Formats: sequence, C-alpha cells, structure tokens
Amino acid sequence: MGFSFLSLFGGMFSNEIAIDLGTANTLVYVKGKGILVREPSVVAMSKSDRKVLAIGYEAREMMGKTHADVEVIRPMRDGVIDDDEVAEEMIRAFIRKVTKNRLTRPRVIVCVPSGVTKSEKRIINDSAEHAGAREVYLIAEPMAAALGVGLPVDQPIGSMVIDIGGGTTEIAVISLSGIVCDTSIRTGGDEMDEKIIQYMRSNYNLLIGERTAEEIKCRIGSANPLKEELKMTAKGRDLIAGIPKAVEISSEEVREALTEPVRQIVDAVKLSLEKTPPELAADIRDHGIMLTGGGAMLKGLANKLRDETSLPVNLADDPLTCVVRGTGIVLDDMERYHKVLLRK
Repeated sequence: MGFSFLSLFGGMFSNEIAIDLGTANTLVYVKGKGILVREPSVVAMSKSDRKVLAIGYEAREMMGKTHADVEVIRPMRDGVIDDDEVAEEMIRAFIRKVTKNRLTRPRVIVCVPSGVTKSEKRIINDSAEHAGAREVYLIAEPMAAALGVGLPVDQPIGSMVIDIGGGTTEIAVISLSGIVCDTSIRTGGDEMDEKIIQYMRSNYNLLIGERTAEEIKCRIGSANPLKEELKMTAKGRDLIAGIPKAVEISSEEVREALTEPVRQIVDAVKLSLEKTPPELAADIRDHGIMLTGGGAMLKGLANKLRDETSLPVNLADDPLTCVVRGTGIVLDDMERYHKVLLRK
C-alpha cells in the first residue's frame, strides 16, 4: 500500500520536460502532454533594473520598436547560450509555463548543437539547473531530429540528417544510437536574414529590420529558380534621405542575396558525405537524406541539395518540431534511449 501510494505521489508531482533551446525559437515538450510551448527565443528587459518585461512572442513584437530603457535580447547565438543571465530567465519562464506545481523540480533534456564545446555544455547545464531543473540531460540536435522523423537510429543502418536552425546547420550520419560523423556550421536562418539586410542596404540604400528580412525570406526566398517568380514590397528607412521608404523586391533578387549561406550549407553536406564510411554511404544512397529545422523550409532547398549530391533528399513533415518531438521520444523511454544522451 505504501509503495503504490508513493508511486502515485511521485507520478502526481513529477514533471519531465524536453526543451529545444533554439537560436530563433524555443519549444517545450512535456511528458504525456506533448508540445506546450513554441515561442521565439527573445526576452525584453528594462535596462535600469534588469527586470524582465516580456518573453517569447510578446518580446518579439517589441523588436526594433523600443525606447531607451527597454532592451530586446536574443540570449541564444549559433545554437548556444550567449547571455547566461537572460537565457536563465527565459528557461525559467518557459518551465513555469508548463509546470503547474511549483514544489517539484522537473527532469529536463535540452537539445544542443553536435559541435557544442565542454564549456558551452556546462553553461547550458547550469542555466537549466538555476532555472529550476532537478536533473539536466543533453542530446545532440541531429540525433533528436532523426528520432523525431522516425529514422531507425538504434539499428546498424546509416541515416543522414540535416537540421537547419536559426544559428547553426547540423549535419550528421547516425548508426547504432551514435553519431558516426558530423559537421556543424554556424550558418542558418539568421545568416540568411542578415544577407537580405545587407542586400537591401547595398542595392536600395534601404535599412530594414530583422523581422522584415525574415518575412522576405519566408515569403519569397528560395534556393533554386521558382516556376513562378514572386514579388513583394519591403518597407524600411531610406539611408540617404532618412525617411520611410518602400521598394518592390523580387524572388530572383532574394535568391541572389542568399547565394552565400545556401552554398555554405551545400558545401558542408558534401564534406559530411566525404567523411562517411562507405557501408553507411551505401545506406544513405538507398534511403536518402532527411531535411529538418525551420531553415529547411526555404523554397527549393531540398531540390538544390538533390541536384548537388545526386541523392534523394526529403523534407520532414513539420520540420520545425522534429527536434523537440525526438527529445520527447527519449523522455518517454529513457531506459531504451539513454545511449543517445551526451556525456557532459
């Protein structure tokens, strides 16, 4: 009787959480409940007293529109924590959002880039613990992405995943619950946005914000020529006259702006394929490459990679959530998947 009561008591008060702590977005999965948080990794703070004013969507709405005492911070850079204090506040806020009971400290698995350093692991671990986690485990993003799309990671079969996030592109070949070879480059969606900002400045003397650049990328950005090329109006500030200005921009121009980051991703994929052992390379030829992450949604990117590698390239269903769904799978069956967790 005592044992069953304790089990029930533990079940009522235990919280198990998976966090995909991304440069652009943070997603939180709760065991038994699914994905409960899907918000931008953005925090708005008061400069005078360092008080948090808003987190997530609310903070993102303030980007580029604040007065002198409000600072909008993105605490993640290139897939890892850039500002410990702000990241801790953000993690704490998201944990609070999904845990009704404040008495218990949850067990947390956090996704990290495969090229993460020891010191970066320690910062992520400490931030999660200070934010209220009881135990912290880490998992490499490409491994989580592979699990999220249902690849047979624990079998002696080579699976290749390309996870394109906001700050990094992670390319990994996985077999027998481990990453056989991986390539991690600090090029992702943010770099694409930056190239669009630079293009608009150089070609139109127009200064646009991050949010406008992201909208251009999502709406008319592409890696390959489109069947029907698109146009949209971009609004910003004229750098010469100093007044608001709007210009029409085409998908051909945006594709030109994105040439460099797309080329970096293609080259990294080719490099990863060169490092792949021949037996696993044969598996990849048979089963193809899986494309995940928000950056994978760039129009024509899968086709571009297909043309460049002569291999089948498939875009995952709901690529934005693959990583957190895969981490949730590990959380749901830690006994089976403990081998995929990283050593700290």
